Amino acid sequence: MPSTDADPRTYVVTGSASGIGQATAQRLAADGHRVLGADLRDADIEADLATAEGRARLVTEVTERSDGLVDGVIACAGVLAASALTVHVNFFGAVATLEGLRPLLERSAAPAAVTVASIAVLQPYLGPVAERCLADDEAGAAAAADAAAAEGADRGVIYAATKRALAHWLRAAAVRPEWAGAGIPLNAVAPAITTTAMMAPGLADPGARARLLEHVPMPLGGPMPADHPAALLAWLAGPENRAVTGQVLFVDGGHEAATRTGFDPWPAPEAGPDGGVFAAIRGTSSAP
Repeated sequence: MPSTDADPRTYVVTGSASGIGQATAQRLAADGHRVLGADLRDADIEADLATAEGRARLVTEVTERSDGLVDGVIACAGVLAASALTVHVNFFGAVATLEGLRPLLERSAAPAAVTVASIAVLQPYLGPVAERCLADDEAGAAAAADAAAAEGADRGVIYAATKRALAHWLRAAAVRPEWAGAGIPLNAVAPAITTTAMMAPGLADPGARARLLEHVPMPLGGPMPADHPAALLAWLAGPENRAVTGQVLFVDGGHEAATRTGFDPWPAPEAGPDGGVFAAIRGTSSAP
């Protein structure tokens, strides 16, 4: 039977054993919802999203445990490695999670899905990796990442490529019939520096922390706990979100606003006094 907005919801959270995924799962459970957590270990569903087998296991186990109905999917699983693992998990694992569980969302009265991008979408990235991700060429993207790493590429540019590709995929997918047409919002959050295990090495040493914050300024409060992006993830995947879709929402202490200056963030052609959307509403593009 389809769920209603008033019912406790069923959520799937990948990457639930640590970091932002763990904070999100804990928040939802504390609010009285059922959470099916997925991770490599220490989770309800143990699955390796870097592999086709693990992705299939996730879908099968979620289907069985949820009786085929899921209200929200929150794809948090991610890694930061100078290898193809980053490609397999961050892009292809996330997309497989969202697409694989989408049929279960269709049975909900208020379905929603959200994933985790990063402020890395604003940073230098490896074009060949991103391009092969968006071409659905997992083997090619993995080979490009490994080749770049072998030549000394920093893990950050591989990571940025996967997150940038994920953001582009999401914006295109969100407005398609199988998502928007089915009433399923699809979004991403883009956190800046969070005080998670992934970022611990760069935050523990004062010198490294200072260099990191010079590269990633966060005017509003600096590095944040995982609870902050978790709160937005929970809302985006919740029943109140019926209109926000296709968006990459920065949870970054002002980083994006502070660093992307001197350009128009909403480019649009200038129009005369009778042009634009209001003229369209009147049914004319010129003065009567």
